[in-house]
Amino acid sequence: MTTTESGLREVACRLFLQSLGDCSVEQAFPHWVKRETRAGKTFLTVGDDAIDLDCVRRIGVVVVGKAASAMLKALLPLLQGLTQCDLSGVVISIDEPPDLPPGFQFFAGGHPTPNQASFDGAEAAVALVRSLRSKAARTDDSLCLFLISGGASAMMELPLDAGISLEDTVKFHRELVHCGGSIAEINCVRKHFSAVKGGRLALEAKGILSYSLLISDVPLGHLDALGSGPTLPDTSTVDQCKEILAHYQLMERFPASVKRFFSSAQLVETPKPGYLTSKAVTLLSPDALAAIVRQRAEDLGFYAVVDNACDDWNYKDAAEYLLGRLQELRRQHSRVCLISSGEVTVELPRTSDFPCAEGAEKLGIGGRNQQFALYAATLLRPSDASVAVLSAGTDGIDGNSFAAGAVVDERTLFGEERRLSQARDALQRFDSGTFLEKAGLCIVTGVTGNNLRDLRILLSVDC
Repeated sequence: MTTTESGLREVACRLFLQSLGDCSVEQAFPHWVKRETRAGKTFLTVGDDAIDLDCVRRIGVVVVGKAASAMLKALLPLLQGLTQCDLSGVVISIDEPPDLPPGFQFFAGGHPTPNQASFDGAEAAVALVRSLRSKAARTDDSLCLFLISGGASAMMELPLDAGISLEDTVKFHRELVHCGGSIAEINCVRKHFSAVKGGRLALEAKGILSYSLLISDVPLGHLDALGSGPTLPDTSTVDQCKEILAHYQLMERFPASVKRFFSSAQLVETPKPGYLTSKAVTLLSPDALAAIVRQRAEDLGFYAVVDNACDDWNYKDAAEYLLGRLQELRRQHSRVCLISSGEVTVELPRTSDFPCAEGAEKLGIGGRNQQFALYAATLLRPSDASVAVLSAGTDGIDGNSFAAGAVVDERTLFGEERRLSQARDALQRFDSGTFLEKAGLCIVTGVTGNNLRDLRILLSVDC
């Protein structure tokens, strides 16, 4: 593999794709969840806990998110042949997993906004957990396994106020996503809106064995933001929720039914740490992916650094910060790899209903990764080093485009004022995907079945 000027973009792409392959659900699952036989007894080991399956009479599985198929595929072989157990499940994802066993229901939940299946799936998940609890004669004779990955916030939804319609819920989600808030802020509001988020789904399993197996797409220390935390105790509060609503002036953007809810006595605290009995195990995280990229880059002779300081920053601020950081590192090292996991924010105009068809027509094609990459390209200039900047989503999806992201270098725009002007215009119209596709700079993976947030890789090699 060459790291010459002509191949640096390709190096960045290979680092991304190979490292993502190393972080597959299939490889991670056996490290955390195993089926073992000891002294004639069968155990399911989840993290540090060993569950005696000979005592379990009912197992319920709730699977939600973009990694649903991969997670369920890894789990089911561990549950086969348990003739004394009734096995049932609810799967909520975009695509139906193949070969669903009897007793499993599938719901094609919406993303990035909920649909009717999101509502139906949430109701089915609650009903399944309640059934397990109602039939339990002992704490250990019913087992509930929650498999949660990114995208669950939209795919599984049910308003706490039953009077809020699906249409108004969709508008609520759209305004949140486009307000410019961080994922933690957005999910704080979602948790207090929902009957299944902020630990409320796990509350239904209180009194029986329950475990959450997580593929994290949230910042370190904010695990309860994953899927808006349906099975984890919530660290956010009603007061914080109200502060976020005020800061982003969201109340004036919400439908009337949602405004009434957030102004009513129904806005109550979510389950807090120490109250829920469900235990959680993180199978994969963005930090694990960044560590693998770093090791691969070091193997190629780069001085590699992970810097997540710009997580949840505006895409312009993040690009300027990371390019400045790269410049600092170049002063001491001739071959640099700067890695940054997490997500950047892009605030869209309030008048848009993006990503619906009308909004897509107004604003064009693209997502936060392509917006970041194209803006970075407008800042790059030829110097004494070759530079490549990659930004891509690990789920293979960036906004309303077909691409996961894009990769640019210092030659992408420099020296062609017409192309530079076109790029700036594309950024203004949120049409970065169209520009980058025509330039042949998009990264296309297809849906990966994984979701570990976005990843940015910046490479620099002295000429």
